[in-house]
Amino acid sequence: MSIEPRPHLPTPRCRPGEPSVSRGDGFAGGCISLIVLLIEIPVAILLGLLLSVRGWGRADEQSGAPAMDWVPVLWLGGFTLGVLVVAVVFLRSAHPYAGAVQLLIAAMALLFAITAWHEEYERAHPAPLPTCPTRAGTPCVPPDP
Repeated sequence: MSIEPRPHLPTPRCRPGEPSVSRGDGFAGGCISLIVLLIEIPVAILLGLLLSVRGWGRADEQSGAPAMDWVPVLWLGGFTLGVLVVAVVFLRSAHPYAGAVQLLIAAMALLFAITAWHEEYERAHPAPLPTCPTRAGTPCVPPDP
């Protein structure tokens, strides 16, 4: 008893000559990606301006170790998370190129968030003063007048 394979019949979802339902239209994905990118650019510029203007007030801070400022890290992390959500939506809706562009933007935003965290950490945890050669083991500080 031999079983002969039957020819594959197209399913109603994928017929020859018609676009596939499982794959997104490349042009539509590109247009949607461009629109989302044009929305993300002003948001990123506004975020950068707000964070830089916010940093102007730090010039007159007291000496000493200030507390770590988490606001830039949280804002940039939130922007990164928003871009990642958009990327997942694109990837789930069968627009792989638009999702890939969003993943690249999320990677750049993540780098900015990590850089902001590192700068804030360095500002909040300054390097210790070197030891004074005249006094054994004590840090060099100017004498009080």
